[in-house]
Amino acid sequence: MKMKMKCLHTLKEDPLIPFNRFHAFVYFFAVLAVVYHRFSLVMNDTSSGVPFSMFASLLVAELVFALQWFTGQGSKWRPVTRREFPERLWEVVEEKQLPKLDVFVCTADPYKEPPVNVVCTALSAMAFDYPTDRLSVYVSDDGCSELTMFAFMEAAKFARHWLPFCKDNNILVRSPEAYFNTSDHHDHSHQKIKIMYQDMKERIDSCMKRGFVSEDMIISQKESELFMEWKRFTRRDHPSIIEILLESDKDKDVSGVPLPNLIYLSREKSSKIAHNFKAGALNSLLRVSGMITNAPVILTLDCDMYSNDPSTPLRAMCYLLDPSMAFDLAYVQFPQRFPGINGKDIYAAEIKHLFQINAQGLAGLCGPNYVGTGCFFNRRCFFGSPSSSSLQNDAICDAKNEGISYSILQKALHSLSCRYEHGTKWGSSIGFQYESIVEDFNTGYRLQCRGWRSVLCEPERPAFFGDAPMSLNDVLGQTKRWCVGLYEVGFSRYCPLTFGAKNASFLVGLCYAYYSFWGLWSISITIYALLPQLALINHIPLFPKISDPWFYLYAYLFITTYAQELIEFVIGGSTFWKWWNEQRIWMIRGVTCSIFGSIEFTLKSIGISTPGFTVTNKVMEDDEQSERYNKGLYEFGVASPLFFPLAVVTIVNLSCFTLGVAEVLRKKVSFDEMFVQLFISGFVVLNSWPIYEAMFFRKDQGRMPTIVTVFGVCMTSMFVLLSFFLFGG
Repeated sequence: MKMKMKCLHTLKEDPLIPFNRFHAFVYFFAVLAVVYHRFSLVMNDTSSGVPFSMFASLLVAELVFALQWFTGQGSKWRPVTRREFPERLWEVVEEKQLPKLDVFVCTADPYKEPPVNVVCTALSAMAFDYPTDRLSVYVSDDGCSELTMFAFMEAAKFARHWLPFCKDNNILVRSPEAYFNTSDHHDHSHQKIKIMYQDMKERIDSCMKRGFVSEDMIISQKESELFMEWKRFTRRDHPSIIEILLESDKDKDVSGVPLPNLIYLSREKSSKIAHNFKAGALNSLLRVSGMITNAPVILTLDCDMYSNDPSTPLRAMCYLLDPSMAFDLAYVQFPQRFPGINGKDIYAAEIKHLFQINAQGLAGLCGPNYVGTGCFFNRRCFFGSPSSSSLQNDAICDAKNEGISYSILQKALHSLSCRYEHGTKWGSSIGFQYESIVEDFNTGYRLQCRGWRSVLCEPERPAFFGDAPMSLNDVLGQTKRWCVGLYEVGFSRYCPLTFGAKNASFLVGLCYAYYSFWGLWSISITIYALLPQLALINHIPLFPKISDPWFYLYAYLFITTYAQELIEFVIGGSTFWKWWNEQRIWMIRGVTCSIFGSIEFTLKSIGISTPGFTVTNKVMEDDEQSERYNKGLYEFGVASPLFFPLAVVTIVNLSCFTLGVAEVLRKKVSFDEMFVQLFISGFVVLNSWPIYEAMFFRKDQGRMPTIVTVFGVCMTSMFVLLSFFLFGG
């Protein structure tokens, strides 16, 4: 038996490990040398003629870059990949012995997260190749929307036909929307199910356009009474709601096979009581599911992340059912994949470092971080450490196999009340973790600090597909939210450099510190985006001449950094252009959302109120926007505050680069002396072409708003004049 269990999966170390370690050793001393060089220039600024503030600012920037590089080495120490063999699972376990599986789907806003998309995610999970009597899907609606509720009532009816259709035809993509968008079948059964889906979708869309569920859409007295009651609710103030839409013991599909449980819930909300965002919703799901089904395995899915492979649960079970791993295995994480991104991935929506490159590095230590979706959890991990002999007092007792009784529902409703968690350890030592709006990162990190491990599962066929933001404002807004949440972890009592290094390991602490202090790169990027350029037009050299041996040290650091990342991208199956756009977006984030996130976190830390949690928009605004995105055009369109610093940086660099080249051609300054500053400003100009295009050449609705461009020009003029005044240009 043990031999068979070992064959369920394999592990392979990255062949680049020796190279990465050697490179890190050499790079470390090169970084020390650069810091020493910059520090010596700061100490001798009077003899060089360069203002102390300039060299000191560059020293700060380079120290922050050094910190980012150092913390990033944890994920490069031992990258590994795994392969699992689900076809061998039946050699060691019978189908009836598979553990129950509870699927959690969270949604919060029907207008940013269209109910049709949420329904398709849930249907794709209900159609897993998994025993239906051991599968339950729970939907948490934090928007308490009658539109979402109506959509799931329609989904429950459609599921009776959709699930047997998928299994009888061996369909792999079991989200109806994704399937019908890619399928060209014309047989009778296909056309029949397609008409049924289109009818369901039209009914849901009709209600969405009205903004409410109209009476002509309600077909039963029970539904009528339910929606009449719903009229009294608001998103911010409403009681607990649980609706059993499908019950496996009672409901069957058209072929007579039991359907999975489908349960809708919305926890009680009060505008006077904090609700802890998505983490609070997930903990509500933990409690309710614990009382109703209490499956030992839990899958969390974002509402736009549908299943692309029905065998995915079996892949997860290859690890979760392995006795050699079961003791301390908290979760199996599948990476996010986004099929809708354009060919060159202009917004770096793949987030390749997070979902693949760095995840494989963590996988070689104690396992990847939790990324909020596509993750199979061992329920036990939420209630104690691996060595806990029993669950904590607030844990949920085992559900009985007696159906969903009235008494169970009443207890479940009580567990959804606003004050249920008061005086308990929910959100601290039980369940998903609070104290940060990036509950996924915080929860995975804290689990690993308690001794739990995780596994990264990267099958050749992506397990889940989702939607990525399609406008730059949405991309940057999402990243700003992440930045604030990561700071909340980094500057807490659970700081990875101290708490994490002590309770997990030094390398794991580095990996989590890399993300926790991620936003600090805004300091370095902002300094490098403005200071060398303004010094250039004032004829102030800040870097070694080409003829100076120190120049080659800076060149080595720049070239090897970019070369290593390019190699990682290409080996990881990506392309040059995706890598190029990744480093471009890295710079854009540094002068936009990272700055705003840092400011917001600082204000929040000193007690000044800041904007609350915002849901990322999952809706493509119109066909023209979609067409622009597919052509690789950046989508601006709105005068977002995030665009103003971007406009300033891009215009400053264009102006200074142009003036700098003119000064070199006129022999006012030495090319040898100013090469590095010319290169930096020119590199920023090259990366900023999509922004210049949106400012000066485009006429479509996605162009940069005129007010942002004017602001950038005015601020650039002010910076240039101020630099002349301060530095005597």
